[in-house]
Amino acid sequence: MSELPRAILLLAASAALVRSEEQKDSQAVSSPCLSVCQMDEASGLCRGCLRTLQEIARWSQLDPPTKRSVWGQIEQRIAALRQSEQS
Repeated sequence: MSELPRAILLLAASAALVRSEEQKDSQAVSSPCLSVCQMDEASGLCRGCLRTLQEIARWSQLDPPTKRSVWGQIEQRIAALRQSEQS
């Protein structure tokens, strides 16, 4: 069984931080970009941040709740990767 790439583990930690900040009044939501910026043709997701091209392109225009929703989708994608690693 191979390990998840370090970038994905960093992304998971960042997602947890964003989720913990969701309870705060802060309107700022950090970008998931890890400067890997390589699209996986099979999944249609960036290999670094696990976002779709549409999510990446629209990020700066999204409001904070929608950005948090994208982070939630990233967490689901990470969970799916972890599940596939355990299989």
